[in-house]
Amino acid sequence: MRQAFFILSFILIAATYALLHIWPNISWIWFVVGTICLIGYRDAFQRKHTILRNFPFIGHFRYLFEFVRPEIQQYFVESDLSGRPVSRVNRSVIYQRAKKEIQTVPFGTQEDVYQDYHEWTNHSLRPITIHSDQNSFRVLIGGPQCKRPYSASLFNVSAMSYGALSKNAIMALNLGAKKGGFYHNTGEGGLSPYHEMGGDVVWQIGTGYFGCRTQEGRFSEELFQKKSQLEVVKMVEIKLSQGAKPGHGGILPGAKVTPEIASIRNVTIGQTVHSPPSHSAFSTPIELLEFIQKLRELSGGKPIGIKLCVGYRSEFFALCKAMVQTKIKPDFITVDGSEGGTGAAPIEFANSVGTPLNEGLSFVADTLQGMALKEDIRIIASGKIFTGFHIVTKLSLGADLVNSARGMMFALGCIQALRCNSNKCPAGIATTDRRLSDGLDVPSKSDRVANYHHETITAFGELLGAMGHTSALEIERRAIYRRMGDNSVKTYETLYPTLERGVLFEREKFLRLPYEYRKNYYMATAQSFKPLIESEWSRQPENFLF
Repeated sequence: MRQAFFILSFILIAATYALLHIWPNISWIWFVVGTICLIGYRDAFQRKHTILRNFPFIGHFRYLFEFVRPEIQQYFVESDLSGRPVSRVNRSVIYQRAKKEIQTVPFGTQEDVYQDYHEWTNHSLRPITIHSDQNSFRVLIGGPQCKRPYSASLFNVSAMSYGALSKNAIMALNLGAKKGGFYHNTGEGGLSPYHEMGGDVVWQIGTGYFGCRTQEGRFSEELFQKKSQLEVVKMVEIKLSQGAKPGHGGILPGAKVTPEIASIRNVTIGQTVHSPPSHSAFSTPIELLEFIQKLRELSGGKPIGIKLCVGYRSEFFALCKAMVQTKIKPDFITVDGSEGGTGAAPIEFANSVGTPLNEGLSFVADTLQGMALKEDIRIIASGKIFTGFHIVTKLSLGADLVNSARGMMFALGCIQALRCNSNKCPAGIATTDRRLSDGLDVPSKSDRVANYHHETITAFGELLGAMGHTSALEIERRAIYRRMGDNSVKTYETLYPTLERGVLFEREKFLRLPYEYRKNYYMATAQSFKPLIESEWSRQPENFLF
């Protein structure tokens, strides 16, 4: 093709020369022809891109089409139901609710109700009218060891850090939380001045201990005590792992550590900061619970919880055994699904690590119930939750309330451009570029966040009433149906059977549970997250609680 280009370029030059003799007024054509030839000759002799070397000039069209492929795919190719990672139908309902526009659909559902894995709930012939406002469906978080319990909304802003999101986005989310009466999770980036717009805050603490760390990266009790007692901080969440990249740490390049970021995160200006995969403040289940108790005391008795994506199940059993042994319990557990979102994650972790939300949530709820711990611990679900029906499904599996990150981002105006990891978010949300973020108007976008929350809570209330219930506590797993691949229909109760309260303390009932479940229980010990091998747990009768 290179030889063909050389021949064609000579023909093009000769033809242009002849053409100018006929129409001398179009001398500008030399600029066009010259540009094409120069680009082609450069492409033919460069050694970096094979496509351009083999197809001079023409090869650039391949890169052009690749550049605009996401936009072409989203606007011209995908259907309302096929968009990834969030379908157009879900994005549209969020936009409509945020703007308080018409939310009805014409001509019936676009869903194929006979498709594999289609889910639905049934209605009652005695539906109930439920009038919802921001004070509806509140959940009190705080066990017996908590002195300052918090009344949370059913639907809240999930963890997103300042730095991953622009300051305008953070301010709009927090102001929206104030207007709507729900909480705003800071993400592991820590508390920033932009979280102080009056909305309730859940301060998330990750492995980097940003905002409460020493210069060496260790946990600082003094800094934590000072910030955790701020009135705006209602709860504290210890992040063990997140669904989008479980078991993976992070790096904040030194170029991004501005004086402002350094002040917020208590790090050194211009110095690269590493967030390790695991915590340095504890290493065993008992040490984790003692750390929770320490934070509870330092914060003045506020609710302290943990966030995790379920991995090895024996590790969660180990944590529960430690709760029974020490009598120390977290006030809440946030369960993140592997389908959770993030600004940037390695593809192996995003696609292939961690337990999806339904399986992880049901396991956590059942284990706490089976060990008689559920009464004092609230469960928060997080991962692709956008609508009232999504909330119903998560509550049926054992959640008490839910968080949403991408839903709130769509309410801010996210268009799913899929440029979160490039710092070039066109909506001014997932970027630190002031030229882009300044386009996000905080007052109007905060109204949209509050509207989306209110309309979704209202939709949940209407759905609850259609089911014949007056309380979210009445939702059971048998209320959700799923069509299976063999065209059979099963309920969540069949797919995720509930455990009786305290069943793990009763030997006869325990031995009737599936072997894989019992094996993970056998492998767990309160003294370590490392699972016991069979030769070890079979010789330790004290490892059993019945």
